[in-house]
Amino acid sequence: MRPVRLMKVFVTRRIPPEGRAALARAADCEVEQWDSDEPIPDKELERGVAGAHGLLCVLSDRVDKRLLDVAGANLKVISTLSVGVDHLALDEIKKRGIRVGYTPDVLTDATAELAVSLLLSTCRRLPEAIEEVKNGGWTSWKPLWLCGHGLTHSTVGIIGLGRIGQAIARRLKPFGVQRFLYTGRQPRPENAAEFQAEFVSTPELAAQSDFIVVACSLTPATKGLCNKDFFQKMKETAVFVNISRGDVVNQDDLYQALASGQIAAAGLDVTTPEPLPTNHPLLTLKNCVLGIQLRGPGLLQKAVVGRSGREAVAAAAASAKSKHCNHICDKKDRAAPSIAA
Repeated sequence: MRPVRLMKVFVTRRIPPEGRAALARAADCEVEQWDSDEPIPDKELERGVAGAHGLLCVLSDRVDKRLLDVAGANLKVISTLSVGVDHLALDEIKKRGIRVGYTPDVLTDATAELAVSLLLSTCRRLPEAIEEVKNGGWTSWKPLWLCGHGLTHSTVGIIGLGRIGQAIARRLKPFGVQRFLYTGRQPRPENAAEFQAEFVSTPELAAQSDFIVVACSLTPATKGLCNKDFFQKMKETAVFVNISRGDVVNQDDLYQALASGQIAAAGLDVTTPEPLPTNHPLLTLKNCVLGIQLRGPGLLQKAVVGRSGREAVAAAAASAKSKHCNHICDKKDRAAPSIAA
């Protein structure tokens, strides 16, 4: 009887026991893991991926041509614990016939909840208020002190009315939002109907919105989309929130808009780089609230390599088993449409 050939799977970050158990059930896979919560050094990543049949990575691991060359011809599956795939060189991956798994659905609720919490914290100036309590700045009740901006009767603009954009609108609607606007490559009436959202151009959205939430994918079309011109069109009382990717925003332009009072405030779940250096100008501003990316508890269970196989070694995710672990770069939207999360 011919001995079973073990397929090497390399995991670039420490994962919970549930994820390890899912990997262990693939009896013909030999799993090696970078056992740390911190990013894997380049040299260790290259060592681990060399000769691997499967790679489980995270959004901070850049899988480019150089790394694919190091991996070699054995690599058949790449799985990423992320919704976005901008860290993967999809064109190069497609050329090599490598299958890709990602997790487009498992973070929708968690990300939408974080977006709403960040928006509320920012518009109601909660971090400022907490700091004033701690440093003694709260002396007595003052009618206009630390007044924020309310959602009732407001206009909310969403850049990217995909799964996450819709989930955000669904959570904001009960706050009494009067009007939803959205922008993207094209109208999405089926997505907009629930909120009676109006499709407008990006400049129109910037000019008319009281609150703006960025929920689009990072693509060449969206990189630097929110820049000086964008912020100049916004209302002075408007609040800007980004939960997509840091590179969608020109951070120097955002800093100037916040520091000059051109816009009221910003809440950022994502930045470039991540984390920001502690001396970054944005961190000096009281009207800029920095969040951290939180992830739902089911993510690892759905994003780990889940089953064995001779052709593809392993499928990437529980959700990927059925439809997402395929040549996503063959799809028209390449798994990351220009203006849709």
